[in-house]
Amino acid sequence: MEVRTGRAVVNGVTIAYDDAGAGEPLVLVHGHPFDRSMWAPQVAALAGPTRRVVVPDLRGYGQSEVVPGTTPLGAFARDIAALLDHLGLDGAVIGGLSMGGQIVMEFCRLFPERVRGLLLADTFAGADTAEGRRARRDQAERLLREGMGPYAEEVLTKMIAPYNAEALPEVAAHVLGMMRAAPPAGAAAALRGRAERPSYGDLLGTVTVPTLVVVGRDDEFTPVTDAEYMRDRVPGATLVVVEGAGHLPNLERPRRFNEALRGLLSAVEDAAALAS
Repeated sequence: MEVRTGRAVVNGVTIAYDDAGAGEPLVLVHGHPFDRSMWAPQVAALAGPTRRVVVPDLRGYGQSEVVPGTTPLGAFARDIAALLDHLGLDGAVIGGLSMGGQIVMEFCRLFPERVRGLLLADTFAGADTAEGRRARRDQAERLLREGMGPYAEEVLTKMIAPYNAEALPEVAAHVLGMMRAAPPAGAAAALRGRAERPSYGDLLGTVTVPTLVVVGRDDEFTPVTDAEYMRDRVPGATLVVVEGAGHLPNLERPRRFNEALRGLLSAVEDAAALAS
């Protein structure tokens, strides 16, 4: 399947994105400190004649424009909405992993009418504690001071399960490469904005579209209990725990992740058929 690479100026910022396939749109939002290439297994498996998959680089990451300072989750969510406008899409199934999942929850808060289905992968719906906010701000300063390299080395075996760092060297190299390549100013701006995010616990109770919650069994950052919290709050949500994976099950166990995502897409199609 041909992948079309594009650039769009949205909200005054140039955003790079990949766009593959045709038909019903699926938008996937990457986490921190990654880029759109983290969704390569999903684009390859899901894009086709009836499914369009769009994966942007968030502002400050990948090939998108770097905006220093503070980037609230709302800015990311509005960029996604503006990209949909640029592509002529009224709505989409939208999903995100980790920070991407929090951006997607903010998108649901701001643009609920544009959400046809929801994927929340390895993410957390609560606000940061005061200690957590300080830690994010301190991490932002560290990235600006040291660059991405030391941080990337430090967290690799938390981003993917330690056993996968050895068993899946190509995945480990991809994850490490994305983290090392992330612009420190963009990553720091996102950390500062993320520290100020609200809790999305109440919002989840208002979601009415088919929803899939996915988590790696051995995720250290957002454990299974966090996924269960979200599953319990979204009416009718499905939870899939991916065995043999940490924080990035879409890369560590792509076949199982894609199977779960196909189930969500089928549920969205069924819901649309019933409504028509």
